[in-house]
Order: sequence, then C-alpha cells, then structure tokens
Amino acid sequence: MLKRTLLFSNPYHLSTRNHQLQIATKETGEIKTVPIEDLGYVVFEHPQITFTQSVMQLMAENNTAVIFCDAKFHPSSMLLHLDTHYTQSERFKFQVNASEPLKKQMWQQTIKQKILNQGSLLAKITKNGDPLFHKAKQVKSGDTTNEEAKAARYYWSELMGNNFRRERFGDAPNPALNYGYAILRAATARALAGSGLLATLGIHHRNKYNSFCLADDIMEPYRPYVDELVLIMQLEGLNCEELGLAEKAALLKILTTDVEMGKTISPLMIALGKTTASLAQCFEGTKKQISYPSLR
Repeated sequence: MLKRTLLFSNPYHLSTRNHQLQIATKETGEIKTVPIEDLGYVVFEHPQITFTQSVMQLMAENNTAVIFCDAKFHPSSMLLHLDTHYTQSERFKFQVNASEPLKKQMWQQTIKQKILNQGSLLAKITKNGDPLFHKAKQVKSGDTTNEEAKAARYYWSELMGNNFRRERFGDAPNPALNYGYAILRAATARALAGSGLLATLGIHHRNKYNSFCLADDIMEPYRPYVDELVLIMQLEGLNCEELGLAEKAALLKILTTDVEMGKTISPLMIALGKTTASLAQCFEGTKKQISYPSLR
C-alpha cells in the first residue's frame, strides 16, 4: 500500500481521536483529520509544533517514520517503531550472527548496483556511463579495492561538472542532495524496521555513533534516484541552495518515484520494502541476492 507523506512547516497542534490524526492550525483553530494508517512519513520542521503522546504512540504502532528537523530546517533525527515484524527476534538473531564473508558479499552486491545505477543515470542524460559499467564489474567482495570511491570521482565530475565538490555543507546543489538523502535514509530505516531488521547493525558501516548503519548501507543503490530528481529541479529553476516549501515538496516526491525492479515497476517506498525483505532472507540463508532496482 502506498503511504502518504506529510510536511509540517507551520505551527500546528496534533492530537488523535478514533485512530485519526487531528491537525489543528494554531492561528485559526481549523481542524483537519487524516487516518493514521495512511501515513508512511511525517516531517516536522517548525519549532512550535506540539502533539499529544498518543500521536507518537499510534504513529509508532503504524510504523510511520517521524522525521524531526533542526534549526536550519534540515532533517536531523528519526522516530521509528522497534516492534514491527512477527518474527523480529529471530531475524535479529540471524542479523547479529551473520558471517563476515556473507556481509562482504552483500556489500559487493550493493556497491555494484550503486555504480551501475550511477552509470545508467549518466547514460540517461547523454553522458558517458561506460566507464562506470566497466567499474561495476571490478567490484570485489567487500569492495576491498574501493571501486565505490573511484566511481564517485568520475560520476560527480560528469554529472555536475569538474568544479563540483560533493560535501555535506557545500554549495548548491549539495543542500538539495543532502535533504533528499535524509528523506531516503528515513525511508530505508522504516523499511528495515518493517522487515524485522535492526537498522543499527550494518553490513559495512560501523560508526559507533551512528544508529542507522544498515540504512546507510542499503540506501546506496537508491542515491542516484535522488541525484536525478535534483537534476530535474535544477532544470525547472528551483532553488537547490536555499530550500523553500516548493523545493522540499519536490524532494519528498522521491518516495513515490517509480523504480524498476526486475520486470516490476513500483514506487520507491514500495521497492525499499522488497529490498529489505530480500536482505532479511539473505541473513536467513534462504536467498543469495539482495533485490535492488535498476535505474532506467
């Protein structure tokens, strides 16, 4: 089921009644109602938004990803439910006990598909993607030769120009890319929770201060979809440095972007669920390949 995304950029008070989210405008008192079961993602970016405890409780039970923004209106934290799958404890066990060779193989698959998708995006915008298609074939178990970084140098220079530097606090379109990646990260974490996996335990990322290492791993092949969306925003004349409501609304569309997985085309948020479900099967030993989308 395709879930809704809500962005709250003004002061509201949220409460619940009969499992419905009640949204009250603080200035006028006008109330709108939304079924909580329809919500997949909620973004809070205004400091004067208030809510009752039941709002967070019911959203957690519905596996709604709640995203909080910082003082600069950039996504900074997430609230996710930890009990969303009927065999969660068993899946945690498989995940914790996964061997290093298995995790290295899964990382190889992940980076290979990321590089292939980067090459496909370049080819799609009439740039030369062949070097990346060749680079994808060179990815070894665990990416020990760091083909990901080698591919990135070529990819960004071709995609954005030789003067572009991909940085967390860099010039445009870095702010738009960062916002899009933050939304993608939240969506990946939500999908992992829905598949009974612990987002903290990565297959490659291992930063002890990072609570979403596995989300950072699994979102990698999906990043080029954000890159493509930002390119479209630039062509449409949207501001990719000072993000306003229009720019953020455009970036939130990444969740409903159609992606191709095998012979099936589905919204990205649905594809993420298929990816994380296949990842759980890989941990269990019933599947050997993670299902990732191929950018076309």
